[in-house]
This record gives sequence, C-alpha cells and structure tokens, in this order.
Amino acid sequence: MSGERTNLIREDLCGKVVLVTGGGSGIGAAAAEAFGRHGASVGIHYHSSNKQSISELVTRIRLAGGKAFTVQADFNSSSAVTNTIEQVSNHFGRLDILLNNAGSMIDRRRLEETDDEFINQVFDLNARSIVTACRAVEPLFTNQGGGCIINISSISARTGGSPGSSVYSACKAFVSTLTRSLARELADRKIRVNAISPGTIDTAFHERFSSVTKLEKTRKDIPLQRLGQADDCTGAALYLACERLSGYVTGQVIEVNGGQLMA
Repeated sequence: MSGERTNLIREDLCGKVVLVTGGGSGIGAAAAEAFGRHGASVGIHYHSSNKQSISELVTRIRLAGGKAFTVQADFNSSSAVTNTIEQVSNHFGRLDILLNNAGSMIDRRRLEETDDEFINQVFDLNARSIVTACRAVEPLFTNQGGGCIINISSISARTGGSPGSSVYSACKAFVSTLTRSLARELADRKIRVNAISPGTIDTAFHERFSSVTKLEKTRKDIPLQRLGQADDCTGAALYLACERLSGYVTGQVIEVNGGQLMA
C-alpha cells in the first residue's frame, strides 16, 4: 500500500471506533491490528482464543498508537452479541465500523450426521449473530449520521464448500445475501454494508478443519500458487472501512482468494 494511500486511510480512520468480532485470531486479529496501526480505537471480541495472544495483540495495537478494548463472549447467544456492542460503544463513547468476523464450522459433518442441535449451533454463530449485530448497531449508526458494516463471508458461499461443510457454507451464502439486502435497506441512513469473501486462508481454522493433503491440493489449484494469509484480507477491510476510498461502495462482496474463484 503506497505511503499516500496509507496516510489517507489513517486520516480517515484516526479517531474512529471499530469493533472486530472474532478478533482474537486469524483474519479478525490481523484486521484488528491493521485498524489499530491506522489510528483507530479497536474493540476486540473473542471467545476461546488464548488470553496471552489477546494480550500480545492489544500491546501491538497500543504500541502502534491505537487503542484497544477486549470483550470475551460466546456469540451463540444473541444477548452476548448485543452486550458486546454495548460494552464497546460505551467504553469508547461511539461506534463507527462493525466487522462481523466471528464464526466457525464447529465440525465437519456429512448430511447423515447432521442433527437439529448441530444446525442450530452453526446457524446461531455464523448467521444469526450477524443479523443480531447489524440490528444492534443500526440505531447507533443512524443517530451518528452513518456507519460501516463489513461482513465476512467465504468462497464456500459460492462453491458450496467441501464435504462436511454444507451447513457452514449455506450460512456463508446467507451472509452474502444479507449483505446485499441490508445495503439496500440501510442506504438511506448512510450505512454502507459490504462483505469480504476469503478463499482458503492459512489460519487455525484450516489447521482444525482441513488436512495437510487437502490444503496442498487446494494450493496447487490456486493461480497464485499459494494459500492466503490472514494479512491478505486486511487491505480489503481497510478499503471498505475508509469512507474516502469506498464511500460510494455498498452491497458488494469482495473476493480475496488468489484467483481460486474466477466467475
């Protein structure tokens, strides 16, 4: 990112408050750190991430000149989502940008292994929590004269994912469609809603849910011949959050996948 553009993003984000859900590791942690480096005050939600890694993330943000505040909560509960947003907005006095990143496949289960309890778990975390978060920030953003919502979808929203990920992939398709729907609904309140759709990103998610053999096969099929890194998604997040760069962008799902999906 050029120095001129970096300065423009910093000027735009400096003093703004960002909440990153699922910000304790992977894409969320990389985004939280990037926002902090650009002068934002960052609320970091996490659930099961190692507290030492959270502490180190907060330290890096503060050393870079940003501010950080952490909230631990299980987003399978809608009340935990609304409470997290309330805590962050109360702590910093406002909220300008919401990055909905919290999510997990929870488990790989083929159709015959999928029961109602599992469906509810996956849907509550990956879909319902995003609706709840968007609903909770809407009055805050409206009263402030606008705001920015960035949802994290997935390449599996369009490909259907691999065996055992059907419910998770369907939830990500829900997120992409919700993004476009809310972009239309909230535009008159000057609330922009966009999404980032990562491809195969080499994080703890795939350490848990994908084998080394599967990841290597995927890598060979990617035109750029590598798996993504969490930092590969931060440019899109900063762009979408920066009003001066993307103020005329809403309802978009930006694919970040090294060419893994071209359609």
